[in-house]
Amino acid sequence: MAADSWFSSAVTERFLGYARVDTQSDRSSDAVPSTPGQQDLLDMLHRELKELGVEDIELIEGAYLIARISESDPSLADVRTIGFMAHVDTASDVSGRGVNPQVIRNYDGSDVSLGKSGLTLSPRDHKPLAGCIGKDIITTDGTTLLGADDKAGVAEIMTALEHLLHTPGMEHGPIEVVFTTDEETGRGMDRFPADRLNSVFCCTLDGSGRGSVEAECFHALKADVTCRGISYHLGDARGRMVNALAMAGAFLTMIPRTESPEATDGRYGYYCPLHMDGDVETASIEVFIRDFDREEALRRVQVLEQIGQAVEAAFPGGSVKVDSQWQYENMLEGISRDERILEVIQDALSRINIPVKRTIIRGGTDGARLTALGIPTPNIFTGGYNFHSRYEWACIDYMAEASQAVEQIILLWRERST
Repeated sequence: MAADSWFSSAVTERFLGYARVDTQSDRSSDAVPSTPGQQDLLDMLHRELKELGVEDIELIEGAYLIARISESDPSLADVRTIGFMAHVDTASDVSGRGVNPQVIRNYDGSDVSLGKSGLTLSPRDHKPLAGCIGKDIITTDGTTLLGADDKAGVAEIMTALEHLLHTPGMEHGPIEVVFTTDEETGRGMDRFPADRLNSVFCCTLDGSGRGSVEAECFHALKADVTCRGISYHLGDARGRMVNALAMAGAFLTMIPRTESPEATDGRYGYYCPLHMDGDVETASIEVFIRDFDREEALRRVQVLEQIGQAVEAAFPGGSVKVDSQWQYENMLEGISRDERILEVIQDALSRINIPVKRTIIRGGTDGARLTALGIPTPNIFTGGYNFHSRYEWACIDYMAEASQAVEQIILLWRERST
C-alpha cells in the first residue's frame, strides 16, 4: 500500500473508533476529568501505545497521558526532545453522545444530507467543502457533533507514531506525546505537571484548515458576575424587593452587542455571556472575555465592573460583584522569543507540498497554557471544520497529511538538532 493510502486508511480507522467514545466534557463538574468517558479514551490510548511498543507511559490523575519515546539510535541521544499534544474531550455546545459518523468517498461537490436529521451540509454555505471534490470526507449524521476537535488531532498523532516506529530507516530523536482532558472547559491544564516534560518545543494538533499554522491566540479571561437582591413576598414587595434576576437581565443588556462573538471577526475581541442562573435573591452570570491585546482584555474587565456599578445604581439595595480570572494568554508572547519550532513546521510542510497558512486563533489551545509554562507550543491543522456543531466535518485526505506532517516535523527536528 502506498504511504498516502496507508495514512488515509489508518487515520480514518482510528478517528472513527475514537469519535464513538463519549468524551463530552462538563463545565459544571468539579471532577477530574469532568466526565468518565475521557478517562475511558485515555485508557484506550494507553493500550494502543503499549501495542505500538511504547514502554514509558504515565497516566496522571486520570486526566493526563504522557508517553515518552526514546531516540531510535544511541548516537541521537543529544537531540532535544520534541512533543505533540491533543485533547480527548469534545465540547458541550452540541451533544457528543452516540456519534455516528458518515464516511463519504470521492465527494462529488453536491449537498450532503446529514442522516435523518433533516440538516444539509452544502458547499454554498461551507466554502472549504467545495475544495474537497474528489476527496474523502467524514460528516456527522446531524444529531451530534463529530468530535474532530480534537479527536482528529489524537488520531493523527497516533497514526504518525505507528508509521514512524514501524517503518525501517526512520531515525528520530526523543519524542513526547501528551493527551489531555477538559480542554473545552478551559480547566484542562490547571493541574498539568509541566515539570514532567522534557520537551523544549511542542505542537498541538488542534487547528482546522489544511496547512494552517497558528502561533497567536486570544488573551482569555472569565468573569463571574454575582447579583444579590432582596427577597420579599410578592404581595408586599413594593419598595422592598430587589430582584436579582432583573439585575442580571439589566447587566446583560448593557454589555455591548457590537462586541460579541457573533458581531466580530479577525483581530476584534469580544464579551460572551455563557451561562446565567439564579432566583430573586441571587443571580449569577458567567462571561468570557477575549482579546488579542492584553491591555484591551483588562479594559473589558473594567467595563464589566462599571456596568456592575451602573446596575447597583439602578437597583438601590442590590449589589453586583465581578470576579475575574485568567484562563490563558496569547501564546505569541512566548513563541516569539524562540521561533525555531515555527521554522521546522514550515519546512516540514513544504517537504510534503502543503502550502503554509499563518493564521490567528480566535480561541485558545492547551498549547497556549503550555507556552505560558515555558514550552513554546504553536498549533497546526487537523483537517476538521465547523467545530462544536452538527455541521462539523473533516477531510480524510487532510487528516492524512496532518499525520504525515507530524512525522516530517520529527524527522526534520532530528536533522536540525544534530
